[in-house]
Amino acid sequence: MDIVYVRDLKLDARIGIYEWEKRILQKIRIDLEMGWDNRIPAASDAINDTLNYKTAAKLVMQLVEGTHYELVERLAETIATTLMRELNVPWIQVTVGKPGAVRGSSEVGVKIERGNRQWQAST
Repeated sequence: MDIVYVRDLKLDARIGIYEWEKRILQKIRIDLEMGWDNRIPAASDAINDTLNYKTAAKLVMQLVEGTHYELVERLAETIATTLMRELNVPWIQVTVGKPGAVRGSSEVGVKIERGNRQWQAST
């Protein structure tokens, strides 16, 4: 399976379990790896045949901007299920990081994988 990716997407989010976190925006960092068969867009050279990473990033931005999430786990799951449903992605890996959330670390977060990584498009 081929991979289409977005790395180090930095967004401001309302995320956290503490009352003070619910009132502020915090920086988060998101990485996406999405399974896709790139043979068709490689042959056609047409954007409509691709898994458009700009569209994926915009969907993630809308999800982050529109909701308060208490847990990074919920945000990661929401991103995965939305992208799989909206863009017909058969496999996805989502990393959501909160820089500075734990003293002494550069970032903490979660990485989840959903779908079938062994998926093969019918040829």
